[in-house]
Amino acid sequence: MASLSTAFILLLVTVSASVSAALSASVIEDLKSLKPPHDFNTTILKNCQHNPSLRYCSSSPMDLDEIFKSTIVASHLCNESKNPNCVESFPKIDLQNNPKMAPLYLSFNFFWKYCPLSILAIDLSNNSLRSNFPVDVLQCTQIQALDMSHNNLFGDVPIESFSPLTNLTLLNLSYNHFSESKISDIPFFKRFNSSSFLHSGLLPDGKKFRIKAVLLLVGFPIFVILMVCCLGWLCFHRPDFLPRMLRPKHRFTPAMLKAATNGFSKKNLMGKSESVDIYQGTLRDGADVRIEIYRGERHPTLIEECKILVQLCHKNLVNVLGWCNNRRLKAIVTEWMEGENLEMWLMGSNITPWSHRLRILMGVVEGMCYLEEWPEVGYDLRTSSILLSNNLEPRISRFKIRDQSISRNRKMYKFGVLLLEMLLNRRPEEEFERGEAGFIEYIRMHYPGNLQKVIDQKMELTQNTFDQAKQAIGLGLMCTDALNNQQVSLGQVFDIMSRAYQSCRVLASHNHERLHSERGKGHQRMQSR
Repeated sequence: MASLSTAFILLLVTVSASVSAALSASVIEDLKSLKPPHDFNTTILKNCQHNPSLRYCSSSPMDLDEIFKSTIVASHLCNESKNPNCVESFPKIDLQNNPKMAPLYLSFNFFWKYCPLSILAIDLSNNSLRSNFPVDVLQCTQIQALDMSHNNLFGDVPIESFSPLTNLTLLNLSYNHFSESKISDIPFFKRFNSSSFLHSGLLPDGKKFRIKAVLLLVGFPIFVILMVCCLGWLCFHRPDFLPRMLRPKHRFTPAMLKAATNGFSKKNLMGKSESVDIYQGTLRDGADVRIEIYRGERHPTLIEECKILVQLCHKNLVNVLGWCNNRRLKAIVTEWMEGENLEMWLMGSNITPWSHRLRILMGVVEGMCYLEEWPEVGYDLRTSSILLSNNLEPRISRFKIRDQSISRNRKMYKFGVLLLEMLLNRRPEEEFERGEAGFIEYIRMHYPGNLQKVIDQKMELTQNTFDQAKQAIGLGLMCTDALNNQQVSLGQVFDIMSRAYQSCRVLASHNHERLHSERGKGHQRMQSR
């Protein structure tokens, strides 16, 4: 300002006085309407000749409107900052505690662009400024003091823009919210002590660091403990939530079975006896299972037995999926079979032909042949323990491990009883006073000449199928005749049943072809008429 000519100073004072009131009210609108006087260009040129270091002298081409507005704002800001002699000097911009006017002056880019060289100190502290760092202020590269403390400035500090401020000896950026940076490692900022950056966010906060350290030292072990507890809970209670590779094979927990059966609801209870409850359940992977829960004392070899049973794999055996051997709950989990057991199928009102019964018997024999490879595995051949799939594929469902009382002769005896029971559709234990012995004796009384009275009429036998059924009854009696050493081996039974099964299939095929042929001839006769 000292470099301005006397004529221009008088003009500036006159213009400033005329617009000062307007600047206070709506300075942006008034500045837009102001135009420089006609001799303003001449005055600026004289000023540049007298002092070429003026900022506007280096701009090419000169924007007279911006330079004029800059001088108006400079005059007003000098008075606002309470400088003693604004006509002769403008050493300091003091907008401390002036939150209404400070943002206004910071918006005048043109003023900071042509910042008067006389300004040596800028104080914008305690104005609650909420923005990024006002970079335009740093265009006053000659300043010696800058105070931006006690505001709400945030973001990164423009470190590179500070480099030209070589005269800056006093800097205060305290009490702001800048992004943390290693400002103490930058050479320019090493000339200032930590008091210039208190609670600014630029320096690591010792208190926050201690809090983070405590949280890390305390929180991390707690996190690890919680993770270990969570994994432990998953491993011991719900391993089905773990990745497949981490799940224990064939082992079920009470929590898994409870979830699979909707809390052991009555809706899922399929059967109940003195020692076992049978539930239908759905595992987390969507597989339907049969869950046999044993009440009371269960033999202590449950796990050893199940470890063998889960290895069995045959189309005529129910797959054992695993076990639960918990102090509170003991159970065996097998696949769920849609359909009914053999006993229910025989007692039904529908016709159950010989070919279907023969197919079921053949499947049972195939399952028995497979179990010959597992001599330690015993099985129960009862109509109630043979499950049938929807396509009448039989599945042996009850097993017993290392039962020395179940010899091969005993297994053949049980198969013989099963065969006879299927052909007569009689319940030995329920209908005969001496049980199986009385049942077998009853059949021997009618074999072979009076079988028509004892064979199940729902088979609807023809002469050919009756002969096959008669031979099957003879085979059943041979299997149950252990006293006279006439009992056949499993291999012989397989051969006999295979031949009967193939013969039945051939007979069924011939009957089908004959029926088809007769229908064709009948159709031709109808056309000839």
